Parts: sequence; structure tokens; C-alpha cells
Amino acid sequence: MHMPGAAADRAIVTPAEAAQLAWHRLQPEGWPLPRQAFPEGSALVGGAVRDALLNRLGPAPDLDLVVEGDAIALCRQLSRRHGCTAVVLDGERSIARLVIQGWSVDLARREGSSLEADLHRRDYTVNAMALPLAEPSQLVDPLQGLTHLGQGVLVAVAERNLLDDPLRLLRGLRLASELGFELDPQTVRWMEQHHQAMATVAGERVLAELEKLAAAPNGERELAMCLHLGLLNPWRQAIAAQEGDTGSILLSRCSEPSALALGLSQAEQAQALPLARLAAALDGPSLQQLRSSRKLQQRLNALRRWQQQLGATAPWTAAEALLEQERLQLHRELEADLPALLLGWPEVIAQPWLERWRQSDDPLFHPRPAIDGSSLQRELGIPASPALGQLLLHLMQEQAFGRLQGRSDALQIARDWLRSAERCSERAPRRD
Repeated sequence: MHMPGAAADRAIVTPAEAAQLAWHRLQPEGWPLPRQAFPEGSALVGGAVRDALLNRLGPAPDLDLVVEGDAIALCRQLSRRHGCTAVVLDGERSIARLVIQGWSVDLARREGSSLEADLHRRDYTVNAMALPLAEPSQLVDPLQGLTHLGQGVLVAVAERNLLDDPLRLLRGLRLASELGFELDPQTVRWMEQHHQAMATVAGERVLAELEKLAAAPNGERELAMCLHLGLLNPWRQAIAAQEGDTGSILLSRCSEPSALALGLSQAEQAQALPLARLAAALDGPSLQQLRSSRKLQQRLNALRRWQQQLGATAPWTAAEALLEQERLQLHRELEADLPALLLGWPEVIAQPWLERWRQSDDPLFHPRPAIDGSSLQRELGIPASPALGQLLLHLMQEQAFGRLQGRSDALQIARDWLRSAERCSERAPRRD
């Protein structure tokens, strides 16, 4: 499967025509800095060139420029001249970023003796094309990137290039998913052969790629490929030993067709699918190793906990059989992320859950305290204690299942609960 794009259009038959079309779509007259601001020999490379040819540019695309000489010094010079911010990204390789008017312009020192030599150092052929700023009719394409763009195939430039930065192994799957491209068979073999090299990549970088992959179209397919190729083995060993193929089963439910079958809106899909896909592939300790935020760990842990409790075969059956206290706990822990749990459920069961979840005042799907603890202490003269927490939870449960309406009901039910608790305490045998 691949995404039809400009490069697949048979009207483009020469690099010169491709260059002309790319510049038309890039609209350099709208850039925050004119092309003339950059020194002779500068060229636009990478994703912006690729996306221009595929006609998938955003309103302010990230621009990557290769320049001759010291890119950091140039970046600082341009920042002073044009009133923008300069950020050093890599001092050793001379890479810096200009931030201006909502745009990011990355400047990198050319590697090698020529632009073509620099392009040979890149990851994938579709990213190894360049548009020299001073020659608008020229597309520099030494590795058949334009051809591969038209074929909808992602091809690694060279095995050694992947190993120069092993994150490129994972990035290839992410790009394939985002572009809707197939992976070249030799590229897949290199990914599998060198999967252990992923262990050398900083966890933050791995997580950033995984989050992009989880949010990409058909991201579940490429994440399943990640598992198959072993790219996540350094962070999945304990999961694989305990769960076997459960991750693959759960990933198969995390598709856009599954979300559409539930009737999830675009906004609901954008929240549910990435979390569900990550939860199928990783667990809390894995995310901790990858240095994720605590919030993401908590969300993923809660989803996985309920997936495991309900089982992989027919979770909807187990969910319908939950006791009231368990059902309340489910909705408390998954209040924001319930659609991620419902993916793959039969529509006839999932739809009523989803409709109630969409009602922000539903007392079960969005549990709220029936009365605050301070009011209970003041009205009933009870101290702060674990028993107070138990009482508040009891009142929330009564409200969630429609047995409590309003403050007066809450106080009366609280009095009844306290009397019952007191009688139980009196009947309990004393310990000498």
C-alpha cells in the first residue's frame, strides 16, 4: 500500500519538472527568510523536499538546509540580522536551528566534498534529495529517491548509514506508516539483522519516534512489525516472557477501521489509538526506561491493567459481569481513555458505553464525589481517617448507580453507613 502523491503522477518525468513543482508548492516567497539570505551553495534537503513532491506540506513546514562551512556561526549571524532565535542542536557536527515567526529552519554543515556526497550519508533515499537554493530547476537525486517516491517504497541508502544512528531503524517504520509506503525487502532484512543496535539509542529519542509511530495512519501495522523485527526487545523482554503474542492480538484491534466502527470522532481517535497501540507494545516499566512522563505511564498502566483483568478473548463479556465496585473503579481509572479500551468490542456492546461516556454528567462514566470530605466532617462530626475515605467512596458508588440524589441524600446515606459501621465494630471480637 502506498499513498498516491505528486511524485507518482506520470506528468512528472524529469528531475527538472519535479524541481519546478516542488518549488511551486514550497512557496519560498512566504518563508520568513528569503532564499537570498543564505550563502552560495546552500540547498534544501530531506523531509521538506520529499513532502513537497508528495503534496503533503503543512502551512509552515520545517526546513532543513545544508550549507558550506560553519552552520552554527551562520545561524547566529542570521539570527542577529533578522531578529530570530538561534539554537545549537549539535556542536560537534555543526547543526543549529533558527526559530522565526513560527517556523523552524535547521542549518547543517555539509558532510563530504559535495552535496551528492552529503546525500549519500542520509537514511532513506526519499530523504536524500536536494533543491539547491540558487538553481530552481535542479533536483539533486543521486539515489533514485524520486523513483522510489513514485513507487511508494522506502529504501535505506546503505546498511552502514542505518548503523551510524540506529534510531533510523525505527524511523524507517514510522516514515513508512506516515507516508503509506512499503518497506524495501533489503531494508527490512537490515532492520531485523541489526535490531539489537536499538539498545544503544537514548530512551527519549526512541520514545519520541514511538509516539509518532503510534499516532500515524496504520501505526498498529508498523508497531506489529517492530515487535516482529525485535526493535523493541531491549524494553520488552519481561512483557514478551509473560504475555507471548497478546501484544499482537491487541494491536490488531487498534486500527482506524475499528475506531470508525465504534463511531469515534477524529478527536477521539487521535487520543484513543496512540495510547491503545503503545499499551499493546509496552508497559509502565518499559516507558519508565524510555523516560516517558509520569502521566503517560499512569494512563498506559491503567489501560493495560483493565485489558489484562478483562482478558484478551472477550473483554466485553467480562466487563458486563463486573461487580459495582469494580465497574466504578474501571470508570475512575479510565475516565479520559475509555475509548481506548473499547477498540475491537462488538458495536452493539460498545456503543451504549460510548454514548454514556460522551455525557460529561453521567455519574458512573464520570464519577464525582457526592459530597466533599470537609462537609462530611463538619455536618456529621467525624474526623479525618481511612474510614472517611471509605465513606466518600461508598457515596460515590451510590451516586454512580442512581441510589443517591443530592446533598441531603448523601448526608442521610452517610449517617446510615456510619451507624452500620459502628454496629459492626461493636460486634467484632476484642483482642486481649
